[in-house]
Amino acid sequence: PRVPSARILTYSDLDSRKPAISELAMALAQRDHQHHTYGDYRSWPDDVRYELIDGQAYAMSPGPNRRHQEVGFETARQIADALEGSPSRVYVAPFDVRLPRGDEADDDVDTVVQPDISVICDRAKLDDRGCRGAPDWVIEVLSPSTASHDQILKRALYERHGVREYWLIHPVDSIVTVYRLVDGAYGRPDIYELKDTLACGILPEVVIDWARVLGE
Repeated sequence: PRVPSARILTYSDLDSRKPAISELAMALAQRDHQHHTYGDYRSWPDDVRYELIDGQAYAMSPGPNRRHQEVGFETARQIADALEGSPSRVYVAPFDVRLPRGDEADDDVDTVVQPDISVICDRAKLDDRGCRGAPDWVIEVLSPSTASHDQILKRALYERHGVREYWLIHPVDSIVTVYRLVDGAYGRPDIYELKDTLACGILPEVVIDWARVLGE
């Protein structure tokens, strides 16, 4: 039988969830206040992971917890299964996405992020270092240490660089926030419960079954 699609939530539906969401608003620590590039980034030891946003280095949180891993892994697996045989590719962190301002050399790029899940439709963007240029679809699984970073800094970053669809999965609140790029801007997101199924707007053949993601 056909699995129903997830119900879109209104903002009034979220009122009772606000305390839980606000509890996630924590910022990542900056390495320092210097301007860094991908050349610097590649010289740093591997024991601490960073993301560069406009030259500022943000220390990524310790390894994600088990729930975060389960949600991210199963979501990525469903995407990979749906895209099998297509030119599109799905990658999970750690996977470097370089977002250049123009045609500068790699070592001069000052924005490098590691989304939880990246889907790239244009293979010309892929090389041995990862991806140069915006993925078509990015998914972040929120955790207490990354929530504000993902919802504020990275949302603005992905919008500016042209990520066509951006999903924020909130395991604590059992919702997913979906931004879709229209005329170069995200606008107000759609918010869905993690129930039934949800199709990707730009890749409608990819339909996420939330019961499988949540292990129900």
